[in-house]
Amino acid sequence: MCLGIPGRITALLDDGLLRMGTVDFAGIGQEVCLAYVPEAGPGDYVLVHAGFAIGRLDEDEARETLALLERLADLRDADPATGPPAR
Repeated sequence: MCLGIPGRITALLDDGLLRMGTVDFAGIGQEVCLAYVPEAGPGDYVLVHAGFAIGRLDEDEARETLALLERLADLRDADPATGPPAR
């Protein structure tokens, strides 16, 4: 199973062969390959898997997906069988 995480493009990078950009994930910027989403630009939300943006999302879809992922984490942490993640 694959998991894609939504993030917002904050900048385009023009320093290599592949189209790259900086994507914001809850305040953390990460360099991501944008070659598969040539139409995406700063301010757009993209779905990122393994360092590659694999599709565009509108802001509502991105926020809904992030809220669901947060809810899953809360449920995992509340389950006595799994407990909070080890640190």
